Amino acid sequence: MDLEEIAVRLGVPVDDVARVHRLAGDRPSAPLPAKADAPALLDRLAVRPDDAAEILAGWPDPDSPLWTPELRWLLDRSIALVRADLGGYDWLPPGPELPRERGPAWRHLYVYAYLALLDVVRAFHRDHGVPDAVSWTTLADLGRNLAIDRRMHREGWPVMQSWLTLHARGGLYELGRLQHHRGEGSIGLHVPEAGPLTPRAVTDSLDAARAFFPRHFPDEEYATFSCGSWLLDPQLREYLPEDSHIVRFQRRFTLEPYEEPDGLDADVEVLRFVFRSLSTPVDELPRRTALHRAIVDHLRAGRHWHWRRGHFPI
Repeated sequence: MDLEEIAVRLGVPVDDVARVHRLAGDRPSAPLPAKADAPALLDRLAVRPDDAAEILAGWPDPDSPLWTPELRWLLDRSIALVRADLGGYDWLPPGPELPRERGPAWRHLYVYAYLALLDVVRAFHRDHGVPDAVSWTTLADLGRNLAIDRRMHREGWPVMQSWLTLHARGGLYELGRLQHHRGEGSIGLHVPEAGPLTPRAVTDSLDAARAFFPRHFPDEEYATFSCGSWLLDPQLREYLPEDSHIVRFQRRFTLEPYEEPDGLDADVEVLRFVFRSLSTPVDELPRRTALHRAIVDHLRAGRHWHWRRGHFPI
């Protein structure tokens, strides 16, 4: 099949298929784990039973009628694309967004790619002396994101499929309450859905990172922690008390001058992270917490949230 034929059969733009072909080239892919080992592996990756059942139902067995030649090509080449950037830490879409309503093979193609890359990235972790506990805690973000995507009625995955390539290349590590993202001179901070953002938990995670990166990536120099998020929008202080966890998290950072982010709508991202919904009308969103009320009242007043970047010294 040529690239145009693959694109037509996948129902995606030919430019997206050409990008996969260009970045993957003839580089090596990686095999999936044995299907018999998959249930225990999915459990270790914190994948919920309902998501695990779907993944197993769509498993790319050699004789599976679910897996057309174009799907098998995309799976093989998306694995090769991500593997070729092992050790990288930039944002990396593994392939085009697929029409996921067409079944489990389409819905979970990039999950299978993630599973195929586990041995590859675990070897990278071992080469850098990363402890098993950190490795598996980091990689178990797969289960968390699948559960969120299910709660979002499948609205969340197009972002998550790119997000998870950070984990699959050794670009990100979960150390306590925060996830820490390798970068150019700065460790990027991400806040997973993992309980209260207490000052003590944040400090402990930062202290863990201060020890982790010099030990396991001694050739990389980091001067600052940084973060880009709606969480750093100072407008939140109009609504939240000074002793709230979010405001106390904000106060750690020196904000950079505001610039409208390219291709990112902060209002959409707030809905994604706070309400886990992109389609619920504002007037129907819950108002159970002070943060809920802040988000809703701000949007109902015709105002907008901002994606802000900040940093502080390590």
